[in-house]
Amino acid sequence: MKARLRKRYGRVLTAFRQPSRAGVVSIITVGAATAIVLWQLHPSLLLANTTATGGDTGAHVALPAYMKAHLLNHLRLTGWSPEWFAGFPVFTFYFPLPSLMIALVSYLIPYNIAFKLVTVLGSLTLPLAAWAFGRLFGARRPVPECLAVATLPFLFDQTYQILGGNIASTLAGEYAFSLSLSIAFVFLGLVSRGMQTGRHRASAALLLALCVLAHVVPAFYAAAGAVVITLMSPSWRRLRWSVTVGMTSLALVAFWMLPFVAEIRYTSNMGWVNVTNYVHRLFPEYRWWVLVLAVIGALGAVVWKEKVGIFLAIMAGISVLGFRFAPQSKLYNARLLPFWVVSEYLLAGFGFAFLATSCIQLWRRSSRGVAGESRSGSGTEGNVLPSGAKRAVPGAVSVPLAALVLGCAAVLVPLTVGMPASLLTRNQGVLAPAKSYVSSWVNWNYTGYQGKPAYREYSSLMRTMARLGKRYGCGRAMWEYSSSLNRFGTTEALMLLPYWTHGCIDSMEGLLFESSATTPYHFINQAQLSAHPDYAMVGLPYPPLQVTQGVEHLQMLGVRYFMASSKVVRAAAARDPALTLVAKSGPWRYPPGSYGGTYTWDIYLVHDSSTVVGLHTQPVVARGVAVGGRAWQQASLSWYDDPARWSVLMAASGPSSWPRVSRSDAHPPVRSVRYAQVSHIVTSSDTIRFHVNVTGTPVLVKTSYFPNWQASGARGPWRVMPNLMVVIPTSRSVVLHYGYTPVDLVGSAITLIGLACTAWIARRRSYGFGGEPDVG
Repeated sequence: MKARLRKRYGRVLTAFRQPSRAGVVSIITVGAATAIVLWQLHPSLLLANTTATGGDTGAHVALPAYMKAHLLNHLRLTGWSPEWFAGFPVFTFYFPLPSLMIALVSYLIPYNIAFKLVTVLGSLTLPLAAWAFGRLFGARRPVPECLAVATLPFLFDQTYQILGGNIASTLAGEYAFSLSLSIAFVFLGLVSRGMQTGRHRASAALLLALCVLAHVVPAFYAAAGAVVITLMSPSWRRLRWSVTVGMTSLALVAFWMLPFVAEIRYTSNMGWVNVTNYVHRLFPEYRWWVLVLAVIGALGAVVWKEKVGIFLAIMAGISVLGFRFAPQSKLYNARLLPFWVVSEYLLAGFGFAFLATSCIQLWRRSSRGVAGESRSGSGTEGNVLPSGAKRAVPGAVSVPLAALVLGCAAVLVPLTVGMPASLLTRNQGVLAPAKSYVSSWVNWNYTGYQGKPAYREYSSLMRTMARLGKRYGCGRAMWEYSSSLNRFGTTEALMLLPYWTHGCIDSMEGLLFESSATTPYHFINQAQLSAHPDYAMVGLPYPPLQVTQGVEHLQMLGVRYFMASSKVVRAAAARDPALTLVAKSGPWRYPPGSYGGTYTWDIYLVHDSSTVVGLHTQPVVARGVAVGGRAWQQASLSWYDDPARWSVLMAASGPSSWPRVSRSDAHPPVRSVRYAQVSHIVTSSDTIRFHVNVTGTPVLVKTSYFPNWQASGARGPWRVMPNLMVVIPTSRSVVLHYGYTPVDLVGSAITLIGLACTAWIARRRSYGFGGEPDVG
């Protein structure tokens, strides 16, 4: 055992005892690049105990906190959250790893600090990941060091601000993408090393699984890269190595992946249209020098026969093709653009390494020529050179010297121009270094909600809602949207109502739009109840401002509170008999500026909005409508927009006694049923309990439908339009619980098998591809 550990880790231990000069250069270069990123992220703000805000980040705060409070104690990473969209499956269609890391770290340090540190982890580790990628690939020095430095202009690139990978995207909320991207590069380096040695199958499988659980889009890049690496040196043994890694990693994530794939029909398609300005997106004019270096890098890779450069060139080409020819689908083609950009920058780093090394080699040769001529011409002997003659730079020093120069440049460039010089803007026809946006964005995000001038208003509003919850009961709140909400730090600030009220007041709008099939109906309501709605979901039949009908929709979805802020909506709400004013917040006055003005919140109690009610008429089953997906959404929107049809609920399925009708039937049969009085409604994070005075008659549960809901003391639940549930009680006491489906159980069983396989692969002795026995 000791011999095996010495064989595996001996070089690492030796390097720590006495690092070589090249190792010192690597440490300096990677450390400098990482320090630049950390410096730009303001460590003092990262360590300040403030609640992060800014873009989607300001709403992401709620997710790890919910996992910590309601999922981990049930040994779950996915589950149900009632906090957004009248309930939605949390982490079923989003990525649990970053939130898990934040939740675990928050046991050791304050939650706010843990959140900030994990959200910037991907950006901080990308230089190290790129260096490890190059080293594991077996690239000659200074290529790995240049790859690490090349991540800096990528991280500070501002050609896009939300798609993922760069710091702008991380600050906007795509921190999961950044973390997954760093893992992807280490994985790809490990695949290359595995192709050479036959080792690291277990480590590679674990890394790919972590990449998927961090963010699935970079995992596509990682998987495609693994295929490319395998095909670059094809053999049956390498193919077997790759298949083993791929199958094991799929097994490891099956607990999450199988439900994701099986239940994706219960998600929403935001309708974002693929971008078509391909040339502008791929080749912005101020990034021309990166493209030139990338072309040099591709040519240099061929000259050197360096696999890492050839691989990056292939991946750049694949990224371009994917971006250009991706079909219109839920995967927005612009999400593939970061892979082209990062491949381009890394290939440019390789090109710089090629140029620097070539120049040093030419200098060495010319210096040797001068020295040789001097010795032959003067008759000198040995190492004696005439005065003024230059000695050749020793080969052991020349290449690390180039890397050291790169490391120094990485430190000096941001100090002199404020950011990497790749960010150029055109001012009156002249290209000049752009002003760094990172510092201001970091300051905005990490001073937190507490650092905003409008924090007194925000804090007061949250306290007011918490008091209302205690007085009138907990429940859902619908708030009027306005872009001026950014005065709180983000327009999504009110999504944190459940976070600040400890789960008492839920927000109808949430962050993970695609994760809920209730999302379209919320945005219909937002258009009816906001003076300046967002229209975030493309292709919906948005109505004009209609407060009365909007309130009726709130009653349908079981919304208890309505928060109005604009004068026109407040005036309309004051006239609506279905609303009762229960609190005010404001007026809050701000000096002239971006959000200057006066803001007042009127908070209303919505009548007749109980979350569980008996029905007066029997539901009908819509024929020819899929239980999920676009077909259901279109049929449901048609029903949702027509108040004349609301008296009869249309279901996706149901008992044989329910009539079957066409989905467009405006006059379905109306069959009266005995009305069940519902009482003692109690809800928790994953349970709904209530009592009825009669059994055998349908009851509407105004919570979003999902297949994991299971009823005890009732038949059902069945999905009804728009996205709610109906049960038929068989007992006076009914319990609905968010449990496990067969897909969940199968996925968990496969993951357990995957863990066993990973342990077996890690311990199994195998033969390296060169025929030398090694540890697998």
